[in-house]
Order: sequence, then C-alpha cells, then structure tokens
Amino acid sequence: MRRFAFNRRTLNYEEPHQPRWQAVLHFFVTATAAVAVVAVFCWIWFVKLGNDLPKTAFLKRQNDAWQARMEVVRHKLDIYETTLDGIAARNNEVYRSIFALDPVVDSVFRDSSANAMSALNRRLDWVQARIDTQRVAMGQVALVAKKAGDMVSCIPAVPPLLPKKGTYHLSSPFGVRTDPVYGGTARHQGQDFASKIGNPVYATGDGVVEKVDFKHTGYGNEVIIDHGFGYKTRYAHLNTVDVGVGQALHRGDKVGEIGKSGKSTGPHLHFEVLYKGNAVNPMSFMDMNMPVEEYKAMIAKRKKENEGARPTVSALGDRQKKQGTNGRR
Repeated sequence: MRRFAFNRRTLNYEEPHQPRWQAVLHFFVTATAAVAVVAVFCWIWFVKLGNDLPKTAFLKRQNDAWQARMEVVRHKLDIYETTLDGIAARNNEVYRSIFALDPVVDSVFRDSSANAMSALNRRLDWVQARIDTQRVAMGQVALVAKKAGDMVSCIPAVPPLLPKKGTYHLSSPFGVRTDPVYGGTARHQGQDFASKIGNPVYATGDGVVEKVDFKHTGYGNEVIIDHGFGYKTRYAHLNTVDVGVGQALHRGDKVGEIGKSGKSTGPHLHFEVLYKGNAVNPMSFMDMNMPVEEYKAMIAKRKKENEGARPTVSALGDRQKKQGTNGRR
C-alpha cells in the first residue's frame, strides 16, 4: 500500500522520499531494538526467574523419569535383600545348624562409585550373586535332608554302657579338673564312667570305626567312631576291643569292654563326643535315666540282626579283640 505525506511547500500530498542510508539506519535501529527486547526478556525469564532452556527442561524431565524408575528398582532391591537376609539367617541358624553344615557367609556390598547407575548395576549383580549362593546352600541342605533319618540314628544319643544304677559311677566330668595322675588343673575332654573291668561298652550311634589303637600310655586301648554329620565319639581305657578299623557299626553294637589301660587310676570308660573336631560335653547328648529295659531291647535287637551276618573284622581287629593291654594304674 502506497503512503503519502502533505508537503507544506507545494501544498500537495506527495510520496515521501527518504534517502537510502536513512532506510538502512532505520532497519538496523529497529532490528537492534528488537534484539535488545528479546535479550532483556530472555535475561529476565531465564536468569532472574530461573526458568530452564527448552533442551535443559527436556533433559531434566528425562532425568526425573529415570530417577523415578531407579528409585522403584532400589525399593524392590531393598525388599529382595531383606528377604535374602531372612533366608540366609534361617538357613544358617536352623537348617545348616540341624544338619551340622558350616554356615554360609554372604559377601558384603560395598560401592564407592559416584555414578548412581553404575552403583545400581553393581548392586543388582551382588543380589544375583547372593541368590546363587543361597541356591547352592539350599541344594546342600536338600541333599543332607534326604539322609535326615540316617542323621537321627548317627548322632550319639544313648549312654555308652548299660544305664543300670549301681553298675557304674559318673566320676570325672567334662571340663577343667585336677589331673588324677600328674596333679595340676587340666581340661578333661570327656566324661568318665567308673565301672568293673569287663562290663561291655556300646556304640552310641551309627557310624564307621575310624581308629583303633593300643597303647600303654594316654588313652590306652582306644576306639574312635566317625558318625558323620560332624560327629565322632572316642572310647578309651578299654580292656578289650571288639571292632576293627573300617567296620560299620549301629547304635547298640558292642565296641569293647571297660578296662584300665593307658593313663588310668582305676577301671573306667573315658567317653568323648567330638563335634567338628571340638570336644563337647557328652552329657548333653544322652539320658542316663533311659529305661534299662529299653536299652537291653536295643542291644538284643542288634545281636539278633548280627546273628549269621557278623561283619568281617580285619586281621588287625581280630588281634586287637583278643589282646588286653592294662597300662599304668
């Protein structure tokens, strides 16, 4: 659209004529003013009011979304770890304890990374490793549990001799005592049963004879039975031995006879219970008030089962059975 201006000299409306430099100057002034206005607006909007640039705002929204997802994962991991803690505690304190298995030690999660995503990935790997560890541990428990019935019969749970009142006397107990030969205090690893020479001694649980030894000192004539599941029993100061190394025994089988071989001040049986190599109090495993008839029935049952099927004893065992070594008194 054409524009006209009133010319006072000619008194006519004429098209205004503007020099080119003025037009260029006007354009630059207008453009500079526009840029200045935009700059001031941006400065107020982004600097004074603290608003983000569009790209920054978009990246922040993405970051917030990822942080929310990571927080959900962390929460789930907290739940999984708490569950794993309960499983691990139950496994160690109940199942593995019952079956005499060593406790499982979980690794501890440590991460010094400042990168949240890397730390979360490592935590996921750690939880997976714990799951794998507990899976293997539970598999061990499952295998042992299949033999739980065997375990019940293997644990030394009855007295090593007929619990008839008047036929024995509980002499030196488990624990610290005064040594009857050398004097001075010493730790007594077992329970002594004072009784007559020749009274029979029986296996307190199923197992395999691990050691048979004859000596004039120390334990004297000695038998060690490995019951499995971490348990062993020792029968010492025997007069005769009726078993040989490698022989499988059942609860109630005769091991030998009471004597006073080795370092002994009188006829007695020194009986030990070893759990994972450590001596424990034998009285915690047996009931000395067990009915005598029940004990005799157990022995009779074993004699009947052994009739005609007596396990073959090694030549060493036969020789040991016939020998009686009475040591110092």
